[in-house]
Amino acid sequence: MASPSAARPSVKKQNKQALSTEELRKVHAYWRAANFISVGQIYLFANPLLREPLSQKHVKPRLLGHWGTTPGLNFIYVHLNRLIQKHDLNVIYVAGPGHGGPALVANTYLEGTYSEVYGQTPQSDDRDLDSIFTTDKPVIFAYHGYPTLIHRLTYRRKHHANFHVHGYREEGTTTTPFDMTVLNELDRFHLAGDAADRAVRLQARNAHFKQHLRSRLVEHSQYVRDYGDDLPEICDWTWPY
Repeated sequence: MASPSAARPSVKKQNKQALSTEELRKVHAYWRAANFISVGQIYLFANPLLREPLSQKHVKPRLLGHWGTTPGLNFIYVHLNRLIQKHDLNVIYVAGPGHGGPALVANTYLEGTYSEVYGQTPQSDDRDLDSIFTTDKPVIFAYHGYPTLIHRLTYRRKHHANFHVHGYREEGTTTTPFDMTVLNELDRFHLAGDAADRAVRLQARNAHFKQHLRSRLVEHSQYVRDYGDDLPEICDWTWPY
């Protein structure tokens, strides 16, 4: 009599790696970063990036959160993000309120959504921002979205008064593409005029330059009314490099 095992169909074992080496590297790096930020929230008062030697003054006398549950929550979050990106899924991650709070804050901070809602908590410190934008020059943003987002991200910065944002103001109706930017003051003429107003070295010639820009705007508006299209220099423009 044949043994029961002999009647079973053979099963071919598959040794298929679920993640590529590069995917595994990125997921592990993100997971470690989330764990690091979580630990900082739980244990530290200050010095989260360890820019100076850790000391007792940096440590909270009473912990906020629980480390035991945090790595698991971070692990789930990073893999859900991976699957959402890979398969274009609609997913809601439901986590109970409690000791795992630092994990969710860490992940939303890493992906940028926390800073979008809480602009007083940007993703880099003032030194990083100052190294990019300097501390003594005006910065003009042409942002193709609502300018309030940039204002929220920069409001509590040390040099936030240097930032001037042009953005979508819900102006305009059915018109030409470039005219839509003109109506929202995102066009080259408005941006150049704003830059001239804030450049001290241009003040002596500013009036003549601003008049030239206003004349170009009048020319643009007249052309759109007459032909229903943008000026040829706009339509035919190509990137020169």
